[in-house]
Parts: sequence; C-alpha cells; structure tokens
Amino acid sequence: MGNWGRRKSFLLIFFYIIIISVFVPWPIESCHLVDKTALLDFKRKATSDPSNLLQTWTLTTDCCKSWEGIACDSNGRVVNVSRPGLSSGDDFIIDTTISGTLSPSLANLSFLELLDLSNLKDLSGPIPPEFGKLSRLSYLFLDTNKLSGSIPVTFKNLYQLKKLYLSDNTLSGTIPSSIFEGSLSLSQLGLSANQFSGPIPSSIGNLLSLTKLDMSLNKFSGSIPESIGRLKNLAYVDLSENKLSGRIPNSIGNLSQVVLMYLNQNQLKGKIPSSISGLSSLVFCRLSENQLSGSIPPSIGNLPKIQRLIFENNKLSGKLTATLGHLVTLTDMFFSNNFFTGKIPSSFGNLQNLQTLDLSRNKLSGEIPHQLVKLESLQTLDLSFNPLGLSRIPNWFKKLKVFRLILAKTGIKGKLPSWLASLSLSTLDLSNNALTGKLPTWIGNMTSLSFLNLSNNAFHSSIPDEFRNLSLLMDLDLHSNKFSGNLREFFSKNFQDPLGRYNSINLAYNMFNGPLDENIGNEPVMASIVSLSLSHNPLTGHIPKSLGNLTILQEIKLAENGLTGGIPTELGDAKELKTILVSNNNLGGAIPAEVLNLKDLQEFDVSGNRLSGRIPPHKANIPKSAFLGNHGLCGAPLPPCKHT
Repeated sequence: MGNWGRRKSFLLIFFYIIIISVFVPWPIESCHLVDKTALLDFKRKATSDPSNLLQTWTLTTDCCKSWEGIACDSNGRVVNVSRPGLSSGDDFIIDTTISGTLSPSLANLSFLELLDLSNLKDLSGPIPPEFGKLSRLSYLFLDTNKLSGSIPVTFKNLYQLKKLYLSDNTLSGTIPSSIFEGSLSLSQLGLSANQFSGPIPSSIGNLLSLTKLDMSLNKFSGSIPESIGRLKNLAYVDLSENKLSGRIPNSIGNLSQVVLMYLNQNQLKGKIPSSISGLSSLVFCRLSENQLSGSIPPSIGNLPKIQRLIFENNKLSGKLTATLGHLVTLTDMFFSNNFFTGKIPSSFGNLQNLQTLDLSRNKLSGEIPHQLVKLESLQTLDLSFNPLGLSRIPNWFKKLKVFRLILAKTGIKGKLPSWLASLSLSTLDLSNNALTGKLPTWIGNMTSLSFLNLSNNAFHSSIPDEFRNLSLLMDLDLHSNKFSGNLREFFSKNFQDPLGRYNSINLAYNMFNGPLDENIGNEPVMASIVSLSLSHNPLTGHIPKSLGNLTILQEIKLAENGLTGGIPTELGDAKELKTILVSNNNLGGAIPAEVLNLKDLQEFDVSGNRLSGRIPPHKANIPKSAFLGNHGLCGAPLPPCKHT
C-alpha cells in the first residue's frame, strides 16, 4: 500500500469516529482521537489474533480506560502500548501470537514512550520509517517476530530511546552509522538472531550509556571497532556467531564494568590482548571457535572475578601461563583443541573453586602435577588426546572427587586400577590407550556410570556377570578390543527407570560370537536406543525381527558378521532409521520395500551378501556400490532385471 493508501485508511477511520461521536450520545472520553485512530488502524492490519489480545480495542470504548495494554497521560495521550505475546503473572502464563504488519499509523502516537509488540511471533513486513517521528519513545520492543527489511535510517531521530530490542526477526542489511550518533541515551541494544551484515559502525562508540550490547547470530563482518573501548558502562557484550575478523582490539581493556563477553564463533585472529587484565568485573569470557593464536598473556591472571574461561577450538599455543593459577574464583576452564605445549602448571592446584578442567586435544606433556589433588570442587577432568605418556593413571587420582574422568589417548598401559571402583564416576573415558587384561568384575561396583568408553585398547575377556549392575549406564563404547563371548550381559542389564536405558552401544571390532537374541528389540533396556553397532564380530544367526520395535533407533550397523537369513520386513517399523549397514554377511532373499523406503534413510549398504530379486523403487540416494556383490540383485541402480 502506498503513502496515499495508508493516509486514506487512517482518514477513513478518523472521520468515521467523528461521525459516530456526533450522532451517538457517548460519555466524554479521555482518549485522544488521533491516538485512538492510530491504534484501530494497527488492529485492522492484524490478520489473526487467536488470544484476543486486541479484543477490548473497540470503536465505542475509551482507549485510555478500557483498552488492555494501553496507558495514557493526564491529557489523554497514549504513552504506553504493551501487547507482548509472552507475559506472565503470579498464577498464569500467556504465550500467543498476532499476525499482521506494523501500521505506519502508530507513528501518529506522538506522545508514545513505550511500544512493546515483542514475542508476537507472526508480525511481518518492514519496520515503518515513520516510527522515526516518535520523538518521545524510550522503549521499543519488537523482538521475536518475522519482521524483515532494514533498520530505518529515521531511527537516528529517536533521541530519547533507552532500550531497543529487534532480536529474533529476519531483519537484514547494514546498520546505518547515523543511528548511533544521536542515541546517546541508549542503554540496551538487542539485534541478535537476524541477518544483519556489513561492519559494526565505529559510531557505536558514541553510545556512552550502553550497558548491554547483543549483536550475536548475524552476519556482521570486518573488525570489532576500536571505539568499543569507549563504552565504559558496558556490562554485557555478545558479538558471537558472526563473521567478524581481525584482532580483538586493545581497547577492550577499558571495559572495566563488563561482566559477560562472548566473541565466540567468529574469524578473529591474532593474540589475546594483554589489556584483557583491565576487565576487572569479567565473570564469563568466551572466545572459542575463532582463529586466535599465540600464547595466553600472563596478565590474564589479574582477573579478580572470572568464573568461566572458554578458549577452545582456536590456534592458541605456547605454554600455559602459571598466572592462570591466580584465578581463584574460576569454576570452568575450557581450553581444548588448541596447540598448547609443555607441562600443566602446578599453580592450577590453587584453583580451589574449579569444577571443570578441560585441556583435551592439545600437545601437553610431562607429569600431571599432583597439586591438582587439592581441587576439591573439581567435577570434570579432561586431559584426553595429549601426549602425556602417563603409562598409568597416577594413584593420587583416587583422592579426586570427580564425576567425569576423560583420559583418552594419554599413553595409559596395563590393567585398570581397582581403585577406580571407589570413585563415583558418571563418565569414564579411557579409550585409545594400551590397556590390557580382562574387564574386571569390580566394574559392576561402578553403579554411577552413565557413560563408559574403553574402545581402542587391548582388553580380552568375556563380559562379567557383574556388568548387569550398571543400572545407570546409557552410553557404552567397547569397540576395537578383543572382547569375546556372547552379548547376553549387555542386553539384560538392570536399569533405573527412566535412567539406565541405552542411548548408544558400540561393540564393533571385537570377537563376540553366537546368535543375536531374537528378543533384543523387546528388552526394556533397549527401548530408548538410538545407535547400535555390532559390526566386525563373528556373530551368527538371523537379524532379529524385534529390532523393528525400537521406535527411536536411528543407526544400526551389523556389517562384516556371519549373519544368515533375510532382512526382516519388520525392520521397516523402526521409522527413525537413517543408517542401515549389513554388508558382507550371508544374507539372502529380497530387500523389503518397507526397509528401503524408510523416510529418513540416508545410508544403506547390503553389499557382499546373497540377496536376490528386484531392488524396490526408492527415493533415497543410495549408490550402486551399496548393492554390489549380490549376484541375484537387479534393477536400479544395478542393471535392469531380465524378463522371463
């Protein structure tokens, strides 16, 4: 609708109200005619209002006295329009929607101070540039809708604006530099989860009253402007999940009031500036998923309130500075997947509040400092994938009170130490080491385990009866060992409903033998399984029909076994299946159409069997190689069947 169309619509409502007011003897109302007309025009543009948020907005009632969500001043001018889709009271929560567009007529509410149309979910179209005329507007909340287009340049005229939230829409384009030049009163700016692009204007440094800045989940590019250091009142800054590049500006050290700083998931490079020590109020710092390099500056040890440092997935290198041990308020240190070298500093033993220490996937070496035994609050210790050359798990580990112990590929050899059973571990990962011997019977005493990974070792034994005592175990990975015997202990283990039902089982590349129990899919402990991998074992017998009862199973791998019989049609009842790998067995018969046409099927391989008949027509993009080695199969993608 053009400007004349909008003006005509507004005038029609305006004159209709005047005519009605002349001929109908209403009591005198306080609501100003212009404001009432503007609000009714917004209601008229609402195409759906399922919870009747605008029901009380009627032509025959006083907008100041009778309309919900409207407040007026003493002169009958509307100052507050508040119709959010999400609101709550002492005993209720309203979560609803309004469909429609933002009426430019709302710009005629010339005394408006607050406009809250947030969380209505379905408001679409652009933000009218006429909103720039709302010179008294202090609070504008349009977040969590489907608004599109760009931020109007006219917003530079909103001199009184204190809070602006446009998050969770589909707004795009660049941010006009001019809108930050006049908004000196702005204290909170929320632009997250849109499609904004281009640079962050350096004029953002003019927002000297800003305490909260959230521009995350967009497509902003270029460098973080040096002028951000002028925002001395800033307490919350989130620029994560953009395409920002360049270095972290030295000026961030001026942000002494910042409590939370998230710069993660960008393309930032260079060193962490030593000026980081100026962030004296910093509690949460996330710089992960960037391309930061160099050493962590020793000055980081001067952060008196820091609780969480997340630097994982960068290119940081050098030795871990001993000054990190000065951060006695620290609760979580996530430094995984970098290039740190040298020893773990003994000063880490001073981190009395540390709950998570994740140094995994680095190049750390040498002894683990025994001073870590002093970390009485430690819950998670992950040193995996470091060339520590441990040979054995240090005995002093038995004094730790950790719940999650992850020491994959750290050089551990020999047998499992029996003192592990005395720890209340929920997660134990000792994979990719050189552990040997039998799986001990005392494993059944580790009744808190929910995750156990002993894969890629050299264990050799059957599974002890005591294994079934692991009633909380949900994820099990024993692949690539020399375990033998039957699988009965796994599928008959105890569980504590709703916990202890399997989520994943990987027993591939072992020496388990015998047939699969026909009732495996009926076992209560299997009801929640998502992934089942039994490939590369000398198993025999048929694929159990009961596997079709596993309603949330997504992945089944039974390749390189000795299975016979056919592919059961019932497998098609497992509707969530995405992966079916049964190659290199002795399976015969036809491929069931119900299986090949599972709606989510992405990976399917039956090669190297004795299957026959026509390959059922299917929508999944399955390569020819997945059917080869079955001399009786024909039809696309193999050669066509011969007519007899």
